[in-house]
Amino acid sequence: VVRRRLLQRYEHEPFISCLAGFYSCRWKRYQRERTEPGKCCCNMRECMFFLLLVAAFCLSLAFLYTWGEGKNDYNGFDWYNYGNLGFWFLWSLVILIVAAVVFAYTLLLLVLAICLLAEGQQLYLHWSHKIGTFLVLGFTISSLFALSILWLDHRKTVRLSFQVTAPYLHLGAIAIMVLLSWPVALHAIRADKKVIQVVIVGPYLAILLFLFLIPLGMYSPCIREKGTLGPKPALIGHRGAPMLAPENTEMSFLKTIEHGGDGLETDVAISYDGVPFLMHDDTLRRTTNIHEVYPNETGKAASLFSWDSLQKLNAGTWFLKNKPFLGMGSLSKADQNQAMNQSIYTLSGFLRLADSHNKLVIFDLYRPPERHPYRHLWVRKILDVILKETKIKRHLVLWLHNSVRSFVQSVAPGFQHTMGRKEPIEDLLKHNIVKLNLVYTDMSSEDIRKYAEANITTNFYVVNEPWLYSLAWCSGAHSVTTNAVHLLKDLSQPLFLMTPRQYNIMWILTDMTSALLISLIFAL
Repeated sequence: VVRRRLLQRYEHEPFISCLAGFYSCRWKRYQRERTEPGKCCCNMRECMFFLLLVAAFCLSLAFLYTWGEGKNDYNGFDWYNYGNLGFWFLWSLVILIVAAVVFAYTLLLLVLAICLLAEGQQLYLHWSHKIGTFLVLGFTISSLFALSILWLDHRKTVRLSFQVTAPYLHLGAIAIMVLLSWPVALHAIRADKKVIQVVIVGPYLAILLFLFLIPLGMYSPCIREKGTLGPKPALIGHRGAPMLAPENTEMSFLKTIEHGGDGLETDVAISYDGVPFLMHDDTLRRTTNIHEVYPNETGKAASLFSWDSLQKLNAGTWFLKNKPFLGMGSLSKADQNQAMNQSIYTLSGFLRLADSHNKLVIFDLYRPPERHPYRHLWVRKILDVILKETKIKRHLVLWLHNSVRSFVQSVAPGFQHTMGRKEPIEDLLKHNIVKLNLVYTDMSSEDIRKYAEANITTNFYVVNEPWLYSLAWCSGAHSVTTNAVHLLKDLSQPLFLMTPRQYNIMWILTDMTSALLISLIFAL
């Protein structure tokens, strides 16, 4: 008997050895302990660390999902960091990689722990993993807190994402509960007291019942009857096609037209000698080679340069150097040469291009700073370019600027007047507003429907991701402003689109299949 026990003590158990080795760094059998029937799987201290590991996994999953769904705004995040740090870097990609690594690490530890529990082994988390768990908790808590404080709209993005991903997140949650039923059933059977069995099985069944019934309160505009889907939203190129060419350049707008964009969006400033030109930033540092041509004036406002000075700058080499968007494909040799020779574009050239291709135009106007010669004449100067110099067809102009709207309506009838915020319908009709230009986080299918009934269409900006474009399509949006015309134009129907009948079948089959599997696991 003693010899048999010694042999059992040292016999090989490769599977358990791997589990305990990676989780506890206990590769030898004599280093491990089995859980006696009716006993707890670990002491109080290790139980606390297991709960901390579960919390770290949940928080890392929440952060990975939150940051992953925020991909639509990565460029804005990187631009914000550029403004604060003074150099361009894809910080958004770094954070995404770190979030994925942290999640994979906690997932691996949790899977190892569950497998050890299923094999009846005592849990002992190695001290290095305990430190790692605390680091993950600190990172995810601080990151989620920073997002909630510095990026308030990101929470709205996550809420919007649930409208399209919730049915599939529900399937994933049910699958996890089926997998967890195995260790839960084993520990419930091994428990020698009814109270302990209730403590183990009760919460599990409560969560399972909640997941079974949660679709009753689920809403998604992409779950709709056949024939009720509206037309595909029009695509307006945000500063052209900035994933394919340097933003706000002639090449960028030509790329939008080439890929079938319906409109062009830009930003307009005025040079010191009164030439309206296209520039988004206050300064020229990010999108030109000003540090080479005028190294002592890199912080100077763009509108304080004369047009002759602006013409000497290159507006394309930065694009090839910095690669401002995550996932940008490589450019052809011809496109690289074309990008390298881009210069700052004038408003007149932009309007002529749009007019010749019959494209809508919408632009933000930037008032010149103090002591600028056109500080009080800037709107008139821009109207002169629109009405007298280029003579673009007026119905193509979506006039967004609000401060002198009555004056613009009197001197330039025919513009499509656009409001940049939600207002009561009566006020919008009073000011002859025909379109709303709203940030995508304000998307609401109910509001879109109400405005449409009053013949007021909606445009949402900036929509880059297919899931967000699909949501705008299902919600009834008329158009979106996007950096990714070349990607969104290929969508033939919204992602995640299904009928209520299809979703009910998927929901019922999932619940019935999972209930059957869980019952079999507990029965066996």
